Amino acid sequence: MFGFMRFLARKPILERTVHSCCAFLATFLLLSVGYRKYWLDADDPNKCRALLTRGHWLDPPTQPYLPRQFQCWQSPGCMMHEFTRKDIKSCLGGQHIVFIGDSTTRQLFWATAKKINASGADEEMREAGKHEDLSFGEDGMTVDFIWDPFLNSSSLRSELLSYLNDELQEDKTDIGAGGLVTIGGGLWFARHFESDSLDRFRDSIDHISPLLGVGPVSTSAPHASPLSKMGKNGHHVYLAPVQIPHYEVLSPLRASAITPAKINPMNDYLFNLSRTKGVRVAWSHTLMTWESDLTYEESGLHLVRRKFFQNAHPCDCDTHIAGTPKSLDPRHYFGVLANTDLPRAFGILGLIVLYCFVADRTQVFNKVHKHFTYQDLSFLSISGLVIGTLSIRRSSAEMSQGRHSVAGLQFQDQPFLSRDQTDEWKGWMQLLILIYHYTGASKILWTYEIIRILVASYLFMTGFGHTVFFHRKQDFSLKRCASVLVRLNVLSCLLPYVMGTDYLFYYFAPLVSFWYIVVYLTMRIGHSSNASMPFFVGKIAASMILVTPLIRFPIFFEGVFRILKIICRIHWDVKEWRFRLQLDCYIVYIGMLAAILYCRTTDLLHSQRFPHNDRAHLIRRYWNMIRVSAIILAIMISSGFVVFARRFKDKYAYNHWVPYTSAFPILSFVILRNSNRFFRNYYSSIFAWLGRCSLETFTLQFHIWLAADTKGLLSLGIFGRKKTYIDGRSQDLMLLTVMFLWLSWLAADATAKITNWIVDPAASRRSVDKEHPQLPSTNHQASEPKVKTMTDENRPVASWATIAHLFKIMWMERLG
Repeated sequence: MFGFMRFLARKPILERTVHSCCAFLATFLLLSVGYRKYWLDADDPNKCRALLTRGHWLDPPTQPYLPRQFQCWQSPGCMMHEFTRKDIKSCLGGQHIVFIGDSTTRQLFWATAKKINASGADEEMREAGKHEDLSFGEDGMTVDFIWDPFLNSSSLRSELLSYLNDELQEDKTDIGAGGLVTIGGGLWFARHFESDSLDRFRDSIDHISPLLGVGPVSTSAPHASPLSKMGKNGHHVYLAPVQIPHYEVLSPLRASAITPAKINPMNDYLFNLSRTKGVRVAWSHTLMTWESDLTYEESGLHLVRRKFFQNAHPCDCDTHIAGTPKSLDPRHYFGVLANTDLPRAFGILGLIVLYCFVADRTQVFNKVHKHFTYQDLSFLSISGLVIGTLSIRRSSAEMSQGRHSVAGLQFQDQPFLSRDQTDEWKGWMQLLILIYHYTGASKILWTYEIIRILVASYLFMTGFGHTVFFHRKQDFSLKRCASVLVRLNVLSCLLPYVMGTDYLFYYFAPLVSFWYIVVYLTMRIGHSSNASMPFFVGKIAASMILVTPLIRFPIFFEGVFRILKIICRIHWDVKEWRFRLQLDCYIVYIGMLAAILYCRTTDLLHSQRFPHNDRAHLIRRYWNMIRVSAIILAIMISSGFVVFARRFKDKYAYNHWVPYTSAFPILSFVILRNSNRFFRNYYSSIFAWLGRCSLETFTLQFHIWLAADTKGLLSLGIFGRKKTYIDGRSQDLMLLTVMFLWLSWLAADATAKITNWIVDPAASRRSVDKEHPQLPSTNHQASEPKVKTMTDENRPVASWATIAHLFKIMWMERLG
């Protein structure tokens, strides 16, 4: 603690204040979630009771802009998992599912059968009788339905006796009891009995309740799955509440018999039974249809859709405890670290990764579903725009490229796509990507189209920035290449070991790394002739011709991934990887061409170097005409692309055209952004700051801002507890966003120091470049990296041996 305070004391006042406030906020958040989990939720730490009794729809029919409704059910603090056929088979483990009751329970049976085989279930449903027992099975999975509307049949009692006997014999796991037993009824009591309907219903429930193995839900196991008390041998039994019909549309005969005066007392009795004797009643079934007429069929009794097999089995509450940290011996990787900043960098990065694990792989934090609304999307986007606008400032004079002469005018100006400008570009794009992920806006086509252009813009900057650097500096050393690749991949290589994911899951770092290697090899081969424009263009064309087939045809990457699977036991999704590459397979080359065109044009405009060059004279003479024409063309292309994008009906059609069209809006933006001195010399410092840690924000968002590997959102669970758990989302967003951005800032600084140490251990005492090295500055006077490079005579040769040793140890750990 004292070392950390001494570290803060060396920072500027403002930065030290920000770090102190964020550290206080981090302490507050951790204490708050601990208080919520171990005190407020002490009687239900794993959300078992909340799963059965509470919840609400995030996509009700009151939101017509959503393509589909009734798809996302939110249980308090827990994400619902939509079970697939594979999930059901894995969770059942050879056991079968049993539904017992009336026609409403039969709907649950058919909904589960459709999860196993939709077409087969539909065919059998058309042929099945109404008032008879049913069975559906396939591939070792069996679902049974016992017709018993009065809950008094011998089959029901036999099934419950099997369940009870199995519970008493802990060494036996399969003597015929169902793995999941659902019992539901009540409507037939109301339909066929008058004044004594409640008494008869109560007698039936009391008759079977001793066989349910009832009792309070156990909360002693820290990682117990939902409904964990429902069976020592993996069997689970619970009651479904009496279905509340849509009374207004019932037929006259049914409406006269099935009334609220009969149904409500039955549910009241089940509620009291669940509180006094621990009978497990899934009230969420009733809540799914509460105050929503659109959930009912025309009969008014049955539902349009049953979301049953989601969190009804032990593998459900979607906390994604998918992996545990690898036990890695630090002595394999770290020697004696003399630099005091380096152990601190490792410590900070280690704590951040630990926080990722606690946030996304345990139940300390709540997890909730994403919920798209246009209000959230508009509010977050406008808020970000306002904050970014308020931080607009002039670029520092020392980063200017000096006084230039264009069309007879002399002025001090920033270069084309300066460092401040590209950092700002990355920053506001990263903000939009974060908002896109947080709000779940992928459901909306036009937002998806925008995000695809933003991802292509990142890759355009990769091609542009690195090409300018290699052309200006002629630095093709392996040290330079290693520093970029290590800096890009520190987090994305470390997190898979801790979070149980894989390297390609954090797709941005692998994507940029791949294209950086392509740019490096393209510029490195024949670099002595790069000054020749025909040679350079031909080299880019050759690179495109060689790389594009590798991406588009399923040969090269399949072979590489198969070798990795055999030798290193690495399982990567080659289809997803090729899909990512194909979407932007040409934009990097467009960036390279734009870079060399920029370099040649700026060289020509320097009259001191080309005093009698005819092309330079023509460019200077017609510069204003060229600039105005380019601006008009950029505006026309941007407008045309908007019209073009609106013609697509789905993502698949749009994805087909992305590789060929993404360059047009990107180049148009670049031209407009640099069209005059004001646009070039002013930038948003907030967006530029976010851009400098955009790699960390993109990677860490998966676990400490979003949840369940981007499928949901993190929640503190301390706001809006008495209502629907959605009322506290704004407070969660504000507090967790500050925490997320602060940790991303710290991670960017830590990974920069670690990168410098890995690539050049002898220089680990020196300061390192805290800026994102993905896009080197295009300023030919200020583009030198802030890390002091060593000359060829005294450059150490041991750095690559260190890297080789690291990969060797990681490979051996993987095989072990």
